[in-house]
Amino acid sequence: MEVLRKTPLHDVHRQLGAKLIDFGGWHMPVQYAAGTIKEHKAVRASVGLFDVSHMGEAYLRGSKARATVGKLTTNAVEAAPVGKAVYTLLCRPSGGIVDDCIFYKRADDEFFVIVNASNQAKDLEWFRDHASVDCGVDDVSDQTALIAVQGPKAVAMVDALPGSKQGQLAAMPSFTFTDAEIAGVKCVVARTGYTGEDGFELACQNEDAVALWAALLEAATPLGGLPIGLAARDTLRLESKLPLYGNDLDDDHSPLEAGLGWAVKLDKGDFLGRAALLEQKAKGLERQLVGFTIDESLRAIARHGYAVLEEGLPVGVVTSGGPGISVPGAVGLAYVPTRLAAAGTKLSIDCRGKAVAATVVTGKFYKRAK
Repeated sequence: MEVLRKTPLHDVHRQLGAKLIDFGGWHMPVQYAAGTIKEHKAVRASVGLFDVSHMGEAYLRGSKARATVGKLTTNAVEAAPVGKAVYTLLCRPSGGIVDDCIFYKRADDEFFVIVNASNQAKDLEWFRDHASVDCGVDDVSDQTALIAVQGPKAVAMVDALPGSKQGQLAAMPSFTFTDAEIAGVKCVVARTGYTGEDGFELACQNEDAVALWAALLEAATPLGGLPIGLAARDTLRLESKLPLYGNDLDDDHSPLEAGLGWAVKLDKGDFLGRAALLEQKAKGLERQLVGFTIDESLRAIARHGYAVLEEGLPVGVVTSGGPGISVPGAVGLAYVPTRLAAAGTKLSIDCRGKAVAATVVTGKFYKRAK
């Protein structure tokens, strides 16, 4: 019997009454006492706290770190200014996606990276396989905790906590980061997230995670904030059309097919997968990841793996799907032939043996107010 891994906040989740499940070998909270819908709404209206310490973290350091990162990533990570966080893809020579991740540029010879939990071992091996001898890869996953603070009240709440940069964090632009002490805990503070809301992701040492969580929860509770489980994390990211590796992204699809061409800089110089992506772009895409909605009157939800039909035959597949909570009806993502990818196109989805009508839409299903 496999022993599930635990984050430094595992006991805290138990005390909060979380329902814990096996999530990729980790014992993680899927929801708390409030339930998924209330947790989701708390993030949209106020603030939510997420334990994402199962994610992987590493440093790439050395005189050839910049060149190595340039070779590994599709986006222009290596050219970013110091203090910038950059979303990027890691690609195979075939153009298939190894992972999507965020790199944090500390210096030309030092980059911090956060990778998906399910891909931690694979990504670290990928980095090491392609790193120069003058670029060390230091896996710090087992020493690092990560807490996300998300929602319209998140930034002001964190900025008001006592710390080394109190009153300054709210001025940080999106996708930047800084080192700061928050409530007595040394953190890497990044203005990033996976919910479609504003907020921060805070990386700290494992031994400091409980103290940091306690300070954040104490500040969040009077604001109507809640701890948030994996179920609401998924509904939040889906409404914001944020892809999930293993569902919407994988070895068999390219960033261009996934609609992530904005994170692919084909003119930046050579990188793994560039030749294949140039060829694909020149030939034109045969399939694309699209967003779709199902009208609430149909009372149907399309789930991962459901077939997209054309004249009764499968031509595509749903990669993510679920009920809308902040938006009406149901929403989802699917790979379909390019001829079916235009906004307004009517799709037919096999929902447990019943053909259900869906409509292709562009952009996010939910967009926060500015």
